[in-house]
Amino acid sequence: MSKGKLSERTSKFISEELKAIKSKDLYAYFRPIESKQDTEVIINGKKVLMFGSNSYLGLTTDPRIIEASAEALYKYGTGCAGSRFLNGTLDIHLELEEELAAYVEMEAAILFSTGFQANLGPLSSLTGRNDYILLDDMNHASLIDGSRLSFSKVIKYGHNNMEDLRMKLSRLPEDSMKLIATDGIFSMEGDIVKLPEMVEIANEFDAIVMVDDAHSLGVIGEKGAGTANHFGLTKDVDLIMGTFSKSLASLGGFIAADKDTIEYLKHKARALMFSASMTPASVASTLKALEIIQSEPEHIEKLWKNTKYAKKLLIDQGFDLGKTESPILPIFVRDNDKTYYVTKMLQDRGIFVNPVVAPAVPAKDSLIRFSLMSTHTFAQIEEAVEKMSKVFQELEVDSYTN
Repeated sequence: MSKGKLSERTSKFISEELKAIKSKDLYAYFRPIESKQDTEVIINGKKVLMFGSNSYLGLTTDPRIIEASAEALYKYGTGCAGSRFLNGTLDIHLELEEELAAYVEMEAAILFSTGFQANLGPLSSLTGRNDYILLDDMNHASLIDGSRLSFSKVIKYGHNNMEDLRMKLSRLPEDSMKLIATDGIFSMEGDIVKLPEMVEIANEFDAIVMVDDAHSLGVIGEKGAGTANHFGLTKDVDLIMGTFSKSLASLGGFIAADKDTIEYLKHKARALMFSASMTPASVASTLKALEIIQSEPEHIEKLWKNTKYAKKLLIDQGFDLGKTESPILPIFVRDNDKTYYVTKMLQDRGIFVNPVVAPAVPAKDSLIRFSLMSTHTFAQIEEAVEKMSKVFQELEVDSYTN
């Protein structure tokens, strides 16, 4: 692409998609936070209640995790200066992999530098030209992009629609490899994959099941061990992916599977082999967070108390929450412009939420993503719901029925 064509493309995006939002002072992305990621943050020097974080257990500010991270920083330095494949493997990388494999009850695990890469790695390398990857229509972008890097044919099925999945599988050649990749908890809708039905269908068509537990670890399952554990189906799932940037209060990701699959990925997954390894501080903080989650169940218990309390308040107030089953509460606005206005007006009143608009979702499904942390107080939740009710009334949001 010539320089002129590049300028034409970028200018068109800025003038057509960004200008209208920014001119109305409704731009709601890349908002700089001047404090720790907690239930209350500082933005533009003002205190704002945070209901847009993925720190479900509120561990990003836990002093024990901060201390573990600092100790690793002083012992190992700031980075590994290479990939895991060559010079970038530390003893604590191996320790964390062993702990994670035991946690999700799989034979082995391998670390990636980000959760996004943890999906790119297996999806781009496990299947070939004559194989198929099947994706839920509402899967996370990393699953979609990972499948695009594969030479396999990619097929989407309706969101959590197991009959559609069955129909799509029934049309595929029997001798091809079929990999079903799905979110465990869907990151925007907050519902949980129908894993029992999916496993039954996968067995019928000899398909592989990969579950993205980015939003499930530390949230569902015994001691927060994720979706497969939640349904008692760990032995029926082939790959479990997880990320550390949410409940585990760090940065990075992993894939857990049988030993042979992990050994294969160590030598075939380009997202692992050609990327710098996870930093020592991130590894140490993940290890400490994993220890806390397993030894202190009160964090998950409080998360679910907050979730149930907030959900009841919101429904009683007339908000449309769709089919959520998790601490991710989608508050449907069903209008792109009003979704931006809701976000702006709430921040002005001290409440941080995330807008989800087209093309990320159809305009008729635009929403506010309201997410809970175990460290939220009931008083904070009540304040947020009260202010949201007033904003929705002022904007005359159609989906709001109170």
